Amino acid sequence: MAEPIVLTVSDLTVTYRGRGRVVTAVQDVSLSIAAGRCLGLVGESGSGKSTIGAAVQGIIAADGSAHATGRISIAGRDLTPITDPAWAQVRGRDVTSVFQDPMRSLDPTMTIGRMLNRYTGSAEASVAALERVQIRRAGEVLKKYPHQLSGGMRQRVMIALALAPQPRLLVADEPTTALDVSVQAEVLSVLRESIEGAGCAVLFVTHDLGVARHMCDDIAVMKDGLVVETGAADDVIARPEDAYTQRLMASRITLTTDRMRPVGAPEPAVVASMRDVLADQGRPGDDVADAWGAGDLEWERFMGRTAAVGAATGLSDVRLVEHVTRPSLAVNEVDKTYWSRVKGRKVGNHVLKNVSFEIGYREAVALVGESGSGKSTLLRIAAGIENPDSGSVDSQGVAGEGTQVIFQDAGASLTPWRTVEELLRERIEHTTTGAGMSRAQMRALALSTLELVGLDESVLAARPTQLSGGQQQRVAIARAVVVPPSVLLCDEPTSALDVSVACSVLNLINLLRHSLGISVMFVTHDLAAARLIADRVLVMTGGEIVETVGAERLAQDITTDYGRRLVDAVLA
Repeated sequence: MAEPIVLTVSDLTVTYRGRGRVVTAVQDVSLSIAAGRCLGLVGESGSGKSTIGAAVQGIIAADGSAHATGRISIAGRDLTPITDPAWAQVRGRDVTSVFQDPMRSLDPTMTIGRMLNRYTGSAEASVAALERVQIRRAGEVLKKYPHQLSGGMRQRVMIALALAPQPRLLVADEPTTALDVSVQAEVLSVLRESIEGAGCAVLFVTHDLGVARHMCDDIAVMKDGLVVETGAADDVIARPEDAYTQRLMASRITLTTDRMRPVGAPEPAVVASMRDVLADQGRPGDDVADAWGAGDLEWERFMGRTAAVGAATGLSDVRLVEHVTRPSLAVNEVDKTYWSRVKGRKVGNHVLKNVSFEIGYREAVALVGESGSGKSTLLRIAAGIENPDSGSVDSQGVAGEGTQVIFQDAGASLTPWRTVEELLRERIEHTTTGAGMSRAQMRALALSTLELVGLDESVLAARPTQLSGGQQQRVAIARAVVVPPSVLLCDEPTSALDVSVACSVLNLINLLRHSLGISVMFVTHDLAAARLIADRVLVMTGGEIVETVGAERLAQDITTDYGRRLVDAVLA
C-alpha cells in the first residue's frame, strides 16, 4: 500500500515587491511528498527553491513584500491562503526545519537541554533524542550552550530539535553546505537514518547534486522559479534530460573529473546533440551557448582576453620566465600557538608544528584538511596577516609583487562603500607597477582585468552590494591580479558558491595561473576541488603536513588513514 501524501503544493506562485519592481520567484510549481520519502529541490541561487521551502512553512516575508497564490496542504489540512494564521498551529509541530546555519536558529542564551526539554518534556527523553543523532556523552551536551559545540555537533542538535516533535514534514535547507566534507558526510548519514526512523516526509533544498543523490528519493530541478525536470533521484542524475540539469551535472567536481579540460564545459557529444535539437527547432547552432547556460562556454573567450590584458599591463613579455629554480613561496619550520585563559589558567592551542614546504613558479599547491587542521592559519601567515612564533616565510619569487589573498566571503573582503573601479585603483596605487600611472591608465588596466575575469565595463561603477556572489568573487580575483602577485593565496574561494559559478571561478584561477605566471596556494576542505586546481596536494591535520601526493592520482595515492577518510567522505 502506498504511503499517504504528507505535502501537496499546487500551482504555487510567489512574487516579491520592492523598489518599484515585482519579481516572480516561483511560478506555477506543483509537487507532492509521501510519508517516508525525501524530495530534493535542486538549483542555483535565485532558482526559487528556498522560497518554496519558506512557503511550505508559512514564513514568506511577513512585511507584506511577498504575495503568494496557489494551494498548500499538509497531512490533508488545507493551509490556503498561505498567510493563514493556522500556520502558527502547524509550524514547529507538524512542520519543522533544519537550516544551513544552526547558530541563527539555536538560542544562544539557552542550554541544549533547556531547548530540547520544551519538546521532550524530560532530561531522559532529551538524552535519547541526542543519542538518536549519534551524539556521544549526550548528558554532558545537554548542559552546554550552542557556542560551546562544533559546527557538526550544532547541526546534529538542530536535527534532534527538528525531529523531537515527531513532525509530519521536515524542511532541510542546505543543512550541510557550511561543513567540512567529512563532517558533511557524517551529518548527512545521521539525517538520513533519523528521518527514516521518524517516517516523516522531507523537503531537502540543495544546490549540490552529490548531496541530493545521497539523501533523496526524488529530485525536482529548479531554474528561474520553474521546475524544469522531475523524477527519481537516480534517473535524473544518471540520465538528465533538461539542458540546465545537464549543465549542473557537468559542473559537479568529483575525484574523477577530467583535469585536462575546463570543468563545467559540456562534453563534445552533448554539444553536438544540443546543436541537433536547436536545428530541429529552426535555431542556429551557435545558440548552443545560450541553451546550455550563459558563462559555461567561456573558456575560449577567456583565452582571447589574456593577450589584451598582457598588452595593457605591459607584463606579457616578462611574466613567463623559463627555467626557474627559485620557489615563489618557501615556508620554513613555521610554528604557531594561540594562548588563552581558562579559569585563570593559561592554555595553549598549538595550531602549527614546524611546517615546511615550497611552491614553485607557476605551480599550484592545495592544502586540504578539516576545520582546525591549521591550513587557514598557515595561509594568513603566508600572507603576512599573522606572524609565526618561529620559522620564516619567503614570498619574493622571481616575478610578481608579493602575495594576494582571495577569501571565502568575497562580499566581506570588499569595502562596501567603494566602487569596483576604486577598489582596483587602490590596489594598483599600492604597487611599484602603479607608480607614475595616470588615472586613465589605471582605468584602462582595471577594465582590461575585469574583462579577463568575465566582467564588463558596467561593473566599474558598481559597489559590491550591487553584485551577485559570483560577481563579487570575480571582482576579488580581479583586485588580486590587476597587478599580478608572485603567489595567489586562495582560502576556500568556492565553498559558498553555486556549482556552476564555482567551476567558472576554478577555471579562471587556472587560466590566470598559466597566462600570468602566478603561483597558487589553495586552501580547501574539498579534495575534488584540490585535485582539479593543484599540481600537488598537502594533507594537513593537527597542525602538521602528514602527506604530500600528486593531484592527478590523488584518490589512489593517498596512504594515511586520515587522508583515506577524507577521500572516502567525497560524495560521488
